[in-house]
Amino acid sequence: MLGRIFTVGGYTLLSRVTGFARDIMLAAILGAGPLADAFFVALRLPNHFRAIFAEGAFNAAFVPAYAHVQGERGDDAAKLFSNRIFTLLFVSQVVLLGLALAFMPQAMSILAPGFTDDPAQRNLAIELTRITFPYLLLITLVTLYGGMLNVMHRFASAAAAPIFLNLSMMATLALAAFFPTAGHAAAWGVLISGVLQYVLLAGDAKAHGILPKFTSLKWDDDVRAFFRALGPATLGSMGTQVALFADTIIATFLASGALSALYYADRLNQLPIGVIGIAIGTVLLPEMSRRITANDHAGALAAQRRAFDFTLLFSVPFVAAFLTVPDVIMRAMFARGAFTRADAAAAGATLAAYAVGLIPFVLIRSAVATFYARKDTATPVKAALTGVAANVALKVALVGSLAQIGLALATAVGAWINLLLVVLFAVRRGYFAFDRAFVVALLKFVAAGVLLALGLWLTSHWARSGLAAITSFRDEIALGILIVAGAIIYGVSVLLLFGRRWLTQLIRP
Repeated sequence: MLGRIFTVGGYTLLSRVTGFARDIMLAAILGAGPLADAFFVALRLPNHFRAIFAEGAFNAAFVPAYAHVQGERGDDAAKLFSNRIFTLLFVSQVVLLGLALAFMPQAMSILAPGFTDDPAQRNLAIELTRITFPYLLLITLVTLYGGMLNVMHRFASAAAAPIFLNLSMMATLALAAFFPTAGHAAAWGVLISGVLQYVLLAGDAKAHGILPKFTSLKWDDDVRAFFRALGPATLGSMGTQVALFADTIIATFLASGALSALYYADRLNQLPIGVIGIAIGTVLLPEMSRRITANDHAGALAAQRRAFDFTLLFSVPFVAAFLTVPDVIMRAMFARGAFTRADAAAAGATLAAYAVGLIPFVLIRSAVATFYARKDTATPVKAALTGVAANVALKVALVGSLAQIGLALATAVGAWINLLLVVLFAVRRGYFAFDRAFVVALLKFVAAGVLLALGLWLTSHWARSGLAAITSFRDEIALGILIVAGAIIYGVSVLLLFGRRWLTQLIRP
């Protein structure tokens, strides 16, 4: 499992690195004004639907079902099942795309009502979203192929596919002079990347003989079981996306640049979520599904506990950094061109608010895997919807005084409620237990995080005075110093608190 985690995490890290290069170009060219806000709405809408129907609900329902059919009845039955799901998925996404393109003005009035007072910005957002929305159809099929390959323990192409989004957008942004606006260039980059990702995953699936084909629809037991799992999973994924939709809707009423601050803060927050949380959760789900199908419940629990340890080990440094030095990170990453230091300060404060919920953000995929692997998609919905209700209520309460920072903080609180309820339900079902070793490990991670945060804070204050005379690349140098100092402090802290034996056992094959 460790090797597969590093495969997914490595490609995801490369995706995030190229994503940062893309965002640096976006910040420098689009800045944080009305044009940027219109593009980020156009980017968010298909991504919200993708998270609901593709990476969220669909993956949670399809991967365990496909693994079960293949493990119980063999490759032929699994191929027939995937053909039927592919046909249903394709037809539903084509219908959704047609409705979205036809009724985009009405959808924009609902999803970005704050743009109504600025007809030019609203029309631009509609135009850009019509360009980006077909990306949803392509990426949904990519998710299907990726899920099938993951069950075969082939993770590389699905993990590498998002790199095309970054490279494609960078290419079109470099040619922005040939488009009506830089927003148009970025939007076309999104759509082109969907085509490239589809070609990559379809080619990999075909090479391994599992590329689905159109077939007649039949509601057999496997398909019915899939949809019984898909319904609750959709509600769960929809709950999270409702909260993100609320961010988009509310932020359109805030001052210009609020949406951009949320976007850039979320992009940095997504680095550990993608590289650590999603990578480990992606590998863990088929692993637990396989073990539970084989009635190896102890092995499934051991795999999940190991996933938790990995997740916390690599996530704690991000929490410490995002809470203590978010301003330095934002200035070093994005404060150039049209993106000002004031824009960086707003995004940095938003990042710190997101960081309050970073631990549940990265742990939730591994936490719900124990339910999804048992084809129980209903139980996590209860936790997700409760978290969303608290999230949305807090957004309304906090946005007046904290603007977009309040939106991010509400999201963090909702994430904690979601995770704690999922863990509580798992303990009640006997799927998880807080034994002494796990509790002690949690306390040690907290101690390591506190030591690191203190070290980063002190180093930052030293760098502020020590680098005051430098006029060029001061923030970049400061960030480099913080990274080196943080790595040393955290490495020594973990070694002293956990010991070499624990680390050796954690990374053993």
